[in-house]
Amino acid sequence: MVQKADRAKLVQQYKEIPIEAGVYQIRNTVNGKIFLNSTFNLKSINGRVITLKLGTDNNRELQKDWNELGEQAFVFEVLEVLKKSDNPFVVPKDELKKMLDSWFDKLQPYGERGYHTLK
Repeated sequence: MVQKADRAKLVQQYKEIPIEAGVYQIRNTVNGKIFLNSTFNLKSINGRVITLKLGTDNNRELQKDWNELGEQAFVFEVLEVLKKSDNPFVVPKDELKKMLDSWFDKLQPYGERGYHTLK
């Protein structure tokens, strides 16, 4: 059982982790399918886990596999962290989109390979 002082220390350590933007994947270890996404706060990946546990994720195919295979069949992996730029003309939102698009090009997570559909 976690003591109150230990819990407070863990909470403080969590708060001290810098907020980083980046690209992550959810990989199904049973069939190899992946789901790609980006976020301005990689700590928020936990929110995705919660929506999957609640059965409310907006990706129906990912949710279906999660329900059938269980949480243990999935791994969450950070693929790339957005580097901070000193250049005032660099727009983080645009850079994050470019980064995500690059990962889509590399991994092609469509059809049998992933949980995305071609547009």
